[in-house]
Amino acid sequence: MKTVTVNLNSIEKVKSFVKDISQYENDFDLVSGHNSIDAKSIMAIFALDLSKPLQLNIHSRHHGDMIAESLRNYIC
Repeated sequence: MKTVTVNLNSIEKVKSFVKDISQYENDFDLVSGHNSIDAKSIMAIFALDLSKPLQLNIHSRHHGDMIAESLRNYIC
């Protein structure tokens, strides 16, 4: 698992983020405080406090760095 900090502070960013990670079969979790949600769920993301950075957990044994690099536009 690889963890990175992401910033999803606009509706457009959330939409493109979900589109980008949905191309992967891996599981992704977004963590805000004590809340952890499926990062591929646009509705769940909008339930989080998007004014603050979020932790993205990328569940991948071998490709976590490559996936994180493809998401660099969202990483803080």
